[in-house]
Amino acid sequence: MTIVVDPTTPPCAHVPEVYQDELLHSPPARADITAAQWDELTVKRASAHRQCAGCPLMVDCLYRAVVEVDVSGFVACTTESDRRMIRRQLGIEVQQTATTPYGAPRIGGGPISHEAVMAARLAHPKDTCHQLAERLSCSTSTIKRHLRRAREQSVVAAPAGVPGRPAQPSVEAVLDCFDELETSRVA
Repeated sequence: MTIVVDPTTPPCAHVPEVYQDELLHSPPARADITAAQWDELTVKRASAHRQCAGCPLMVDCLYRAVVEVDVSGFVACTTESDRRMIRRQLGIEVQQTATTPYGAPRIGGGPISHEAVMAARLAHPKDTCHQLAERLSCSTSTIKRHLRRAREQSVVAAPAGVPGRPAQPSVEAVLDCFDELETSRVA
């Protein structure tokens, strides 16, 4: 049997475990981890970055992740904070579409309040979603749901073409902002 790999399939589809690593989604601060853990994180990020940068879909993926859909995780050589920074530079906001429940309900301790999650995020801004979930004894999906809800409440999207509102930026403008990121030079 021969396995044929489609060259247009993005690397994230071939090795999803690399891109789903929680440390790539929300990298910890350098002071919060050991030197060995920092080196391991640097190697993981460089590997994911090299694979993303070599992907034929990278430019389209980056544009869509910055301008059209507020995705989570490591996408198109960027973290969520990288994409927020690009949006800030371009003066754009992205609204999430429908809200849907994520994950199973919490068993035992009752539901966790939105305010508790937001207070924990404020108190520990460098924590990953997994670390916040451990602090609050809930699931990572619960934390992500509450953080997504907070973003949705604070973001009011402007439909393209509305007079007085900025139109969507060009692909070149997004790439220029990407090039200014320190993280764009990782690999």
